[in-house]
Amino acid sequence: MSDHDFAFEPQPGLPKPLPPGENLLWQGSPDPSALAREAFKANWVLGYLLLLAVWRASIAFQDGGFGQSVAVFIPYLAIALAAYALVRLLARASAKAAIYSITSNRVILRIGAALQVTWTVPFTKIANASLATRPMTGTGTIALELVDGQHISYLALWPHLRPGFRHGVQPAFRCIPDAAQVARILSDAAQTRVNEPVVTFTAPAAVAAE
Repeated sequence: MSDHDFAFEPQPGLPKPLPPGENLLWQGSPDPSALAREAFKANWVLGYLLLLAVWRASIAFQDGGFGQSVAVFIPYLAIALAAYALVRLLARASAKAAIYSITSNRVILRIGAALQVTWTVPFTKIANASLATRPMTGTGTIALELVDGQHISYLALWPHLRPGFRHGVQPAFRCIPDAAQVARILSDAAQTRVNEPVVTFTAPAAVAAE
């Protein structure tokens, strides 16, 4: 299911040329801002560090007044903003390095900012697919449930997987724009490829804003 070593891509996101009769139907990448918010929890990181800064500043205020409170708060604020910027940078690098592809026969995930890895999942290895979208933006995640006997490492895929499913890891097109349209492309391609459709989409589930 994977191609771990490759030095040349005949086309971005594809480790090898597609064989005759197989067509590329769609390619895309995660939205960096959505990936930072949903996978890297950038807003949670910033919120936690700001709360820590306020707490430390309040203690300093009780001990030394307003001046000491400000002197304590500013370094913590700088740390919070630097950590937030770092998380956003990591998310952007992860999103830029990832290319998701749908062909007439399979799904391909080329991922990895530092060490690139390509995962290939034929439609015959997919038992089900689920779609979760954000109503306001249209971005969403398409998760692929694999048939019994197919396993992919959680760490090898993160963050390109369905959140909350550490047991029974589901590779995913994470935080992609126009997710509903991409889901239709995947569903139509899978149903065309197999004699009896094995990929069906559940109703889109709205994801609560963080």
